[in-house]
Amino acid sequence: MLAITLLNSSATFLVSGTKVATVVIDPGHGGRDPGNMGKKSKEKDIALKISLKFGAYIEKNHPDVKVIYTRKDDRYVDLDERAVLANKVKADLFICIHCNSEGGNSAYGTETFVMGLSKDQRNFEVAKRENSVMLMDENQERYEGFDPGSPESYILFTLNQSAFQESSLRFAQKIEDQLKKKVGRYSRGVKQAGFWVLWRTAMPSVLVETGFLSNAKEESYLITENGQDMIAAGIYRAFKEYKTEIESINPKDNDQ
Repeated sequence: MLAITLLNSSATFLVSGTKVATVVIDPGHGGRDPGNMGKKSKEKDIALKISLKFGAYIEKNHPDVKVIYTRKDDRYVDLDERAVLANKVKADLFICIHCNSEGGNSAYGTETFVMGLSKDQRNFEVAKRENSVMLMDENQERYEGFDPGSPESYILFTLNQSAFQESSLRFAQKIEDQLKKKVGRYSRGVKQAGFWVLWRTAMPSVLVETGFLSNAKEESYLITENGQDMIAAGIYRAFKEYKTEIESINPKDNDQ
């Protein structure tokens, strides 16, 4: 039987301020976990490069924003520790960077996920693949009996919906709009799925799938310096737009 322990209310409903002051960037996978594999690349490497470029844009243009990475080099970070870090520093935004994969060479495009349940089988498969990383962790007790391959395990997500879903959806849509309209990528849209790392974070959170390494054309784009920079710049512009919008809601609380 699945053992379910809900997050305590203080962790789940921690309210972010109106100022976007701290951002945690989470490059997917790392170390002994390569993530999805292309013919010429590994997801962990591309995710890290895009993440560092994205963070550099924020640091250059918004020196008032503290940028924290779950990893800055090729190391393995437990799935649960990524969310723990974001909660510990009381981040105002949590962004996971990943690369997609699907059987064959036909799937392409970007998609940005927020925490939620979906009846779409493909969305479930994406979440199941990302959540399976937890099976590599030495301490399985931290996952409270969660089985990433069992649909029944995802029941726990319905028992404790994110208090930050609206803000997460808003940011996610801005990312997809930027990647489509400014970067020129095909957008598969904003989607919801049961990602453990997003569910455990107590702030607006998104997971960006920047493209398919199973698609030769997209892999060729993602492994280039220019491609990585274009994706990073697109996510940054979405961040800038989101930050401006959020801080304009109650400008008297900000220093600007």
